[in-house]
Amino acid sequence: MVASGARKAAIIGGGVIGGGWAARFALMGWNVRIHDTDRDAERRINAILGRARASMPGLWDVALPDEGKISFHDDLAEAVEGAEWIQESVPERLDLKHEVYAAIQSACTETAIIGSSSSGFRPSELAEGAARPGQIVVAHPFNPVYLIPLVEIVTGPGTGEARIERIRSTLRDIGAHPLFLRREIDAHIADRLLAAVWREALWLVSDGVADTAEIDDAIRYGFGLRWAQMGLFETYRIAGGEAGMRQLLTRLGASPNLPWSKLTDMPELTDELVETIASQSDAQSGRHSTAELEQIRDANLVSILRGLKTRDWGAGRLLNATDRRIDGAPKGLDALSLTGPLPTGARAVPLDWSDINGHMTEHRYLQAFGDATDRFLGLVGCDAEYIACGHSYFTAETHIRHLAEIRAGALIEIDTQLLLAEGRRMQVFHRMWESSRLVATAEHMLVHVDLGSRRAVAPPADLKERLDKVAAAHAHLPRPEGAGAAVGRPLERKAETDAGPEAG
Repeated sequence: MVASGARKAAIIGGGVIGGGWAARFALMGWNVRIHDTDRDAERRINAILGRARASMPGLWDVALPDEGKISFHDDLAEAVEGAEWIQESVPERLDLKHEVYAAIQSACTETAIIGSSSSGFRPSELAEGAARPGQIVVAHPFNPVYLIPLVEIVTGPGTGEARIERIRSTLRDIGAHPLFLRREIDAHIADRLLAAVWREALWLVSDGVADTAEIDDAIRYGFGLRWAQMGLFETYRIAGGEAGMRQLLTRLGASPNLPWSKLTDMPELTDELVETIASQSDAQSGRHSTAELEQIRDANLVSILRGLKTRDWGAGRLLNATDRRIDGAPKGLDALSLTGPLPTGARAVPLDWSDINGHMTEHRYLQAFGDATDRFLGLVGCDAEYIACGHSYFTAETHIRHLAEIRAGALIEIDTQLLLAEGRRMQVFHRMWESSRLVATAEHMLVHVDLGSRRAVAPPADLKERLDKVAAAHAHLPRPEGAGAAVGRPLERKAETDAGPEAG
């Protein structure tokens, strides 16, 4: 579906970065208008959108908003008309950017935010001669924009607190992390750090110390793994031992006089060095096309980010916060009709949920159905607060039927029917759908437990009352096909099922 009445963004410049911005906005429900003078831009952006649709929804454990409408416009004024956020991603030429800003500001509203993807220019340079200088800010992302959340924000003195707050809230709404610089500086923060590593890598190749593959190995098998979760200073804090950062800095007090402290110049990129680096890079990665490397990169990023998400750490904490913000599912029974199975899940199948056959692997079905059980328990009041008070439900028995193939990127929905709520036992039946196609079912028997004694006990009266309410409503529903089935044999409609549901 396409979002109606959605917020509007305009993308000026449809290269890799502009296409990434378009994908992030559109998949977060914004309508996106794109302007680029290159006739090949539409093809490039559609390729980027394809990769984003396969990977980005899998970052979240809830359904994203309906995708926004994407349109291409030859006329820049038409593209920016009515846009709330305008992202400029044209080549790094200051004269070109000034020309583009003049055209944008003559057509856009005064309240629109104009963000520049510039990796090096300061906002004071970008806004020089502009009709409304405070409207233009640096909003520097990282490729792929639809997966990496960081956006460096550099504002000018005329930006104003109200616009700054809109920048912050807008980027958070699309799942990004705005990092506001305290003051403007050439190349901002991240690119200055990257430039230092890049400079030393060029020296290592130029001096014959290592080739491109060995340098990449030093990063991806070494400090890069630490940086992904803790950054630079927190990593070094640990290196200081129990005394922390002070101990480390004291121990390294003489380092300004060591040889590596003076490595500040760049090697000359001679034809010979260029050919050395290019040939080594071809030997390292040439067996993969650029498109294949982009797909590999996206799949790996999704896995890394979802791992951090499980730990609620670093970029994973941002994803969890975004889940909570965009989750439109009802939080209690009062918001639901009990005349049918309750909605307990809606999400995209992440890339890392696929097995060697290219479809969702077995244990991910259990995870999806387990999440649905958790959602059902939350609806009836057995939520985190309830569990913190010392009671919960433990799953005692599970039966899953795999009815159809589900591939990565598929949008799945789960609904839940309560079959039994008697004493300490509860029995639920989940159905998983892809559109109108039933792809899997799961039946769970759960037991209410005292977390102190770890023994089964009856639920308290208020929880029992809510369960009884759902059970009474669902008692009028047809018994779901597949309930009571056992492994290796088809469902048999036996007379004893009339006396009560069987465990799966």
